[in-house]
Amino acid sequence: MVDILNLALPYFGLIFIGFACGKTRRLPESGLAWMNFFLLYVSLPALLFRIMSETPFSELNNPPFLIATTLATVSAFVLAMVAGRIIGELSLRKATMAGLAGAYGNIGYMGPGLALAVLGAKAAAPTALIFCCDSIFLFTIVPLLMALSDRKHPSFLYAIGVAARQIVLNPLIMSAAAGALVAALHIQVPVAVDRTLLFLQNAAAPTALFVLGVTVALRPFDRVPWEVPGVIAIKLLIHPLIVFGLMLLFGPFAQPWAATAVLMAALPPALNVFVMARQNNTWIEPASVAVLIGTFASVVTLTSVMWFIQSGRLAFP
Repeated sequence: MVDILNLALPYFGLIFIGFACGKTRRLPESGLAWMNFFLLYVSLPALLFRIMSETPFSELNNPPFLIATTLATVSAFVLAMVAGRIIGELSLRKATMAGLAGAYGNIGYMGPGLALAVLGAKAAAPTALIFCCDSIFLFTIVPLLMALSDRKHPSFLYAIGVAARQIVLNPLIMSAAAGALVAALHIQVPVAVDRTLLFLQNAAAPTALFVLGVTVALRPFDRVPWEVPGVIAIKLLIHPLIVFGLMLLFGPFAQPWAATAVLMAALPPALNVFVMARQNNTWIEPASVAVLIGTFASVVTLTSVMWFIQSGRLAFP
């Protein structure tokens, strides 16, 4: 357990340092703009590109794994939507955001660095695949459900076009796809370029975790809406259990792949939940609270999952 704490605490420690800085310094939120740009368009794309380009293409071709992990995300999304509708009596628009909070973990900011630290290089390929598939599903379903509840959209086809643009132009998905293409064509990346990408990759995790802490600190926290605890429970507890069951059902998978899937499912709600809630002007305060409480609650739940993995208690046949 000491080894797990030594592994987990630096990650959560950076979040708490960012949180403390955000609470004490009270700098304007606009100051995060360039850091977020660096993460989204430079550092994290470099990380995902290197992960995919250095993974044999044959390992990336794993349809049962993709189906299982995506089905788990769909299930968590639907459960969180239903929880929002029943517990909070939310409209379709607000319930869609609740579904996003219950299904979309921090797979960009926390996922790659944590998975590689816990499981090593063998976690690289499943991490990138989960990120791409989850992002494609969620960046498609959310705009479509928003369109169903918003008459301002010119047409349903317009909503599909918006979703397609969000997927195709997402820098993280683009970098992962480019890395997969490099792996498939066996292209040798020049040494200077590869070293630059490695330099950027190493900056991704600490910068992302610090930004996460600062951003959470700047969010208002007046009250906890009734549906938020249920949504957080789905994200931190039920989603990993669904993944565990589907790994057994669709497997067998290699231990690092199945364990990576469970670890990624146990991540807290992503900051993108709040960003998309603000973009759609719905469920904004609850989204902020869900990210805040989910991040702090994951100190216990995520560390427990890491312990189960590292101790060998979470084993797959």
